[in-house]
Amino acid sequence: MSVPGDEAHTVWLRLDRRTVLVTALVMAGVAAGAAVPVFLGLTGAMAAWQAALLVLSAAALLIACATAADYVRWRRTRYRIGEERAELHTGLLLVRRRSLARERIRSVDLTASLLLRLLGLVKVRIGTGEQTGGESTLELDPVTRAEGERLRRVLLARAEAPPHAAHPDGVLATLDPAWIGYAPLSFVAPALGGAAAGAVMQVSEWFGAQGEVIAWVGDRFRDTSLLWLVLSLLAAALLTGAVGALGLWVEMWWNYRLEREPGGTIRVRRGLFTARSLSIEEQRLRGVELVEPLGVRLLGAARVDAVATGLVKGGEDEHADQSTLLPAAPRARADEVAAQVLREPVAPTSGPLTAHPRAARARRLRRAVGAALAPPLVLAMLGALLTDVLLYTAAICAVVLVPLAVLLALDAYKSLGHGIHGDHLVARSGTFRRATVALQRGAVIGWTVKQSYFQRRAGLITLTATTAAGAGAYTVHDADGSEVLRCAAEAVPELIEPFLERAPVRGT
Repeated sequence: MSVPGDEAHTVWLRLDRRTVLVTALVMAGVAAGAAVPVFLGLTGAMAAWQAALLVLSAAALLIACATAADYVRWRRTRYRIGEERAELHTGLLLVRRRSLARERIRSVDLTASLLLRLLGLVKVRIGTGEQTGGESTLELDPVTRAEGERLRRVLLARAEAPPHAAHPDGVLATLDPAWIGYAPLSFVAPALGGAAAGAVMQVSEWFGAQGEVIAWVGDRFRDTSLLWLVLSLLAAALLTGAVGALGLWVEMWWNYRLEREPGGTIRVRRGLFTARSLSIEEQRLRGVELVEPLGVRLLGAARVDAVATGLVKGGEDEHADQSTLLPAAPRARADEVAAQVLREPVAPTSGPLTAHPRAARARRLRRAVGAALAPPLVLAMLGALLTDVLLYTAAICAVVLVPLAVLLALDAYKSLGHGIHGDHLVARSGTFRRATVALQRGAVIGWTVKQSYFQRRAGLITLTATTAAGAGAYTVHDADGSEVLRCAAEAVPELIEPFLERAPVRGT
């Protein structure tokens, strides 16, 4: 591999040697966590001292092997940042030599777990913003915090743009502790509650006490009805999930800070135990998306996501989407942050939108009521064949599900809307997760028009804007056919007009 002259004189650097200590400590924790259930399982087949000796020997061997492997990785890994390229060489038997052109680098993200923070280390992830897997990223794990900040400054250094009077560089948003109140309303809470219940049963099984746990719960509700038992357990799971959601939110968003740096980089810093620093270049930004999950929306709150090229959903961060710029906050604050990020006087997401025809409401009502009636009908048929109890259950389900389905369908229709605000195409839809996207008109690279038989009879069209950013496609559902096509033609002139049929002019 040929190396430019300037690159050949650049000094090769190593990762921080304390990576070996980090690996040893992490594997010691893993071994300790696995040793308890293994020891308990072995005590039934051998003496306690023999089981302890076997477990300790296996743990020591595991720690030694992992530490030795990481030492070899440290010895065989080096990197350098030249004038034109960032390079990383690693590997013993299979040597990997990777490099990224400096002008293609679009993100330098820093992550530090609690252990790394205690040692003053960070993990650096350098990316080009391309969706080509690991080939478009270099990962330095770990380096010192000072070295990580130096790499971020050097690799993201751009010519500073002239100052913007209305939206200067600096802090755009900081943490408001009141926002934590939205955490229990997320969909994460029920999932955490179910996970906690499953964990209790699994741990009790390890210790051979699962029967005792079930018996203890039965004793607590011995004189209560089955319905009250189910409701009580459900309430306990939801309460546990809410507490877990609060803890997860604090870990993810504590020390949150959103800022615009000189040179046009949006930076998000957050995290209590694991500190994260995510950077998005403004030249990759194609818009924003206001996301309002149902529970959060009931309290008038929303979060702000970036619509940008090269962002990976989830990615290395298993806790949150790397595109999130603002956690759930009051809707007015979310609109304000969206306007600041887009450098607009008013957020496009806050403007009025074109309502969709009543035929779109009828479609949602038919589908929702049909889905709500399906379980009662099945129960009714089974009840006619088996027992009258199922008939009563079917009636209760119908009374509960049908009104709920109607309310959700009406809300889904109310959420529909689209329009053009300045340089942005705006589309809104959803009920459990209502999303309002403001997409730069210049970022639209194509249109997809869909019209089913029933839509054609109702005069409706589903129009999808294709883009290289964010989710890749954003849809306007069940809009008036002629109106939404005119909107598309206005949003991106000459992209869809060649495919439109023009009404003949009278007199010709």
